[in-house]
Amino acid sequence: MGICIVLFLCGKIAPKPRVLVFAKTAGFHHSSIPKGLNAIIKLGTENNFDVDTTTNAKAFTEDNLKKYAAVVFLSTTGDVLNQYQEADFERYIQAGGGFVGIHAATDTEYGWGWYGRLVGGYFKSHPAPQQAVLNVVDKNHLSTKHLPDTWTRTDEWYNFKKLNPDVKVLINIDEKSYKGGENGAKHPMAWYHDFDGGRAFYTEFGHTDESYADPQYLQHVLGGIKYAIGDNHAIDYSKAKTQRVPEANRFIKKMLVQGEFFEPTEMAILPNFDILVAQRRGELMKYDAVKKTVKQVGALNVYFKTKVPNVNSEEGLLGIAADPAYATNHYIYMYYSPAGSESIDRLSRFVFKGDTLDNSSEKVILEVKTTREICCHTGGSIAFGKDDNLYVSAGDNSTPFDEPGEKYPSRSFGPMDDRPGHEQYDARRSAGNTNDLRGKILRIKVNADGTYDIPEGNLFPKGTAKTRPEIYVMGNRNPYRISVDKKTGYLYWGEVGPDANVDSIGTRGPRGYDEVNQARKAGNFGWPLFVGDNYAYNIHNYTTNENAAPSDPAKPMNNSRNNTGLTELPPAQPAYIWYPYAVSPDFPELGSGGRTAMTGPVYYTADYPAATRYSAYYNGKLIIYDFVRGWIKAVSQTAEGDVDKIEPFVDGMPFNSMIDMEAGPDGRIYVLEYGNGWFNKNPDAGISRIDYLPGNRPPAVASIKVNKTSGATPLTIQATVKATDPEKDVLTYVWHIGKTKKVTRVPVLKHIVATPGEYEVSVDVIDSKKASTSSSKVTVYAGNAQPDVNVNINGNRSFYFAGKPVKYKVSVTDKGAAVNLANLYVMADMLKGSDKAGANLGHQVVQATTIGKNIMLTLDCKACHKENEASIGPSFVKVAQKYKDAADANTYLPAKIIKGGAGVWGEVAMPAHPSLKEDDAKLIVGWIRSLADDNKPKSLPASGAVTPKAEDAGKQNMVYTIQANYTDEGSNGIRPLSGSGAATLRSNIIEANELTAVNGFAAKDSAGTKYLVFPASAGSFKAGKFDPTGVASLEFNGVGNGAAASYTITVYNGKGGVKVGGGTISFAAGKETATASIPLVKATTPALRDYHIEVKQTTAGKNPPLLKSIRFVPL
Repeated sequence: MGICIVLFLCGKIAPKPRVLVFAKTAGFHHSSIPKGLNAIIKLGTENNFDVDTTTNAKAFTEDNLKKYAAVVFLSTTGDVLNQYQEADFERYIQAGGGFVGIHAATDTEYGWGWYGRLVGGYFKSHPAPQQAVLNVVDKNHLSTKHLPDTWTRTDEWYNFKKLNPDVKVLINIDEKSYKGGENGAKHPMAWYHDFDGGRAFYTEFGHTDESYADPQYLQHVLGGIKYAIGDNHAIDYSKAKTQRVPEANRFIKKMLVQGEFFEPTEMAILPNFDILVAQRRGELMKYDAVKKTVKQVGALNVYFKTKVPNVNSEEGLLGIAADPAYATNHYIYMYYSPAGSESIDRLSRFVFKGDTLDNSSEKVILEVKTTREICCHTGGSIAFGKDDNLYVSAGDNSTPFDEPGEKYPSRSFGPMDDRPGHEQYDARRSAGNTNDLRGKILRIKVNADGTYDIPEGNLFPKGTAKTRPEIYVMGNRNPYRISVDKKTGYLYWGEVGPDANVDSIGTRGPRGYDEVNQARKAGNFGWPLFVGDNYAYNIHNYTTNENAAPSDPAKPMNNSRNNTGLTELPPAQPAYIWYPYAVSPDFPELGSGGRTAMTGPVYYTADYPAATRYSAYYNGKLIIYDFVRGWIKAVSQTAEGDVDKIEPFVDGMPFNSMIDMEAGPDGRIYVLEYGNGWFNKNPDAGISRIDYLPGNRPPAVASIKVNKTSGATPLTIQATVKATDPEKDVLTYVWHIGKTKKVTRVPVLKHIVATPGEYEVSVDVIDSKKASTSSSKVTVYAGNAQPDVNVNINGNRSFYFAGKPVKYKVSVTDKGAAVNLANLYVMADMLKGSDKAGANLGHQVVQATTIGKNIMLTLDCKACHKENEASIGPSFVKVAQKYKDAADANTYLPAKIIKGGAGVWGEVAMPAHPSLKEDDAKLIVGWIRSLADDNKPKSLPASGAVTPKAEDAGKQNMVYTIQANYTDEGSNGIRPLSGSGAATLRSNIIEANELTAVNGFAAKDSAGTKYLVFPASAGSFKAGKFDPTGVASLEFNGVGNGAAASYTITVYNGKGGVKVGGGTISFAAGKETATASIPLVKATTPALRDYHIEVKQTTAGKNPPLLKSIRFVPL
């Protein structure tokens, strides 16, 4: 008992230490890991500590980690922990835990700065394994006291970057003793340090299998583990500083308003939570936080549309902000393009009071000269910063697209065409011009009378020749959304970048990047001479296609004939964060795809009420987002303001093109959503709010399913909801079937619908604390059954063979009704996506118009209107022609159908249809307007043949699809229903990267083309399960390396199955390619074959050849 008391009082873990060895790899996997695991287990057995091993990151929770005195990262690679696990590991170290990093532990978590400081540095490169001499510089440590002063061994020797200067070095490598060292005379290889409350040890050694049988090396590792264990004190989380990451389900999105905005650009949240929204066409809208409604409260007469065909203007009402003292002065600021002949953008102050914009109160503060009737890049964001200085952004007002008819255009690289008459293609005239306000972020101090002063610290002192003193930041392309950290004064903005998709280094310059930027002081951020991490463009001659040397970021020069400012520019500053269309090697957590970078606030919890603010975990973090990719990220920073970590924020929460983001007075983040679609009143545009739930969370409803959504009455349905409660509360389910309500204690409802009609089925899921979540709605049509449509292929059901006809037949069954083939639409097309995603988009358009027509036929419309001839009312074709180009037709006409009216076509009144749903009215309008579309697609016959084009042969990630849709004519007063079917065929060429269950082959990527390297002895793979109908042989296509080699190929129906083909592929000396035709046994049934292929080497070459593809050859 006395011993137990002593151990408890000392805070030690009894009876002996436990160590967790973590060996997860998300990058290169070292073959020595199993030997390393066994060796450490043995060390534990021999030295009185327990060892657990795992590759599962789920082990990194607070509760689990507290069991361990130390954690070993054994040759981990890549991003192995998520943000929740990272935070819990930080807390573990701060609570007194120990860390050991072995070999590739430095090739891990490059985007997590805290980890980089813990492990001591990051892997940069390495030469081939070789023998080298190590100098032991500290022999007082447990890991080195047994070693000689110089230690000669063979291993893989890392070069490092971002070495932590605070570590205590134990061993250096002598770079003169081997080839490939890059860290100089003091090139560390093992070190230790006390870090952030814990202990950390790292050794570079351990790449080879032999290391884990080397007594000196194992004693070295043992010493590091013992150091990390320390005194085996209990983990004390009261010492932890890092906050735990809130669970994702603590954040919910609340849609405040939707479908009320026409091209919203920026918003301003007022102290009473009302929100002003600027619309590009000039309207000022207000969301009333009490009434939860939107109305127009003012307008500016703006230039927002060009007169030039096919040129989209981006000007208009671009930005808005409320004065920091709005509660007393009622000032708002707007940046806009005033209508008229003068090409300017204007910053003005207005009084907004009593739901009214006082246009007469306008104080013009600043004007930016522009070029109109061109596209693009306006900027226009307004923000207030430290000391209430006003910041406003202006785009470069340059055209990023290739100039029509030009032989040597910009090709989406830096636009620098300074030839007379091509000014709009030269961003050096604006962004790179010190005497021009375009392509800048301006900083001014607005006075009470509407004039302004220049704050100290702008880029050019007042009075400097050929400069504008308002400039704070120059060298901007399109700084579309800005924010200012009011504590540090740092300016942040998203820079929308150019479109070049690949580098043209040595000729034109780097590919395009979007940027998130930070300015701690005034500076030049490089555009159009630089992009991203100061990647320099070559100065291009647009007449000769010659390219001069790239610009020097230390001394950039603007030699454009259009430059009215200084020739020598301030040094270019690199971007803070940068990412291309592809996955960024520097910031892979930002993903890939389209991009439009934006910045939100730097979040400080102390600024907001405790009841509504977010978790302290987000204190001090910069919030960034992307309009196109749809993500929001939280950026942690070092004390100096550098990027330390980027992690998801509200990951997976859906948004519809976020165009502005602001933290409200309550500490919640409000999001202005532009909606999906350009230059329109998008139905999904709106304002949403991200709420944080620190206490009880409502149930999470994943989905609701109804087994039958149509059929004759009585219709028996079963509804099932998938729901969970974060606190594991008992749940109650309140079901809604039309106007009927039922309550269950289980997530399933059985119900009989006796009366024909349309019924919306949904469920409210309620926890024991009365918190609830509603499901989405599923419509059930009782009294009419959905048609069943099938597309049958006569021939091979897996492949299309380019140039060969595909025979098909569509069958339709409509229970209880005759089939009218006039309502059948059939199409065939080559579509992207082997998973058929998005494959029926065009199909849905036709389906919608057919449904619209058939809904019309169930109403009284047909009594007054005919499709193509006059009746009491005009023909539908006439209506279509009248409203063909009307921008508001999709809102005006549905309302007219529902509400009725008179006076448009004559004296006869149009009857109202008040019970008609707005969505159904829109479908009717869609059909009517389609009658004026001369290009609407026509249906293929119900049976026939279609022929894929020869140029479609071998297209990867493409499918040839025959789709059919049938819409019935309604029944029992129920709207028409549609059924669809499709047959999808893939290319008959299987590329090497599509093969699965690969054994004995190695993957190889050469200039973007994927190959498999033929095995040294034998190998196998699966080509897939396919229809053998009409397939004569398999054609293997390979690439040789100049040496003779041959391989036997055997094809089986499944591994261990019946042999269905065989042959040989031979690579001739000096030949680059080889092809082999492997005949197949003719199939006697259409059952799918599982093509399992085994390959054996018969003649070995010096370098193994490559397999590129396999083609299924038709008869």
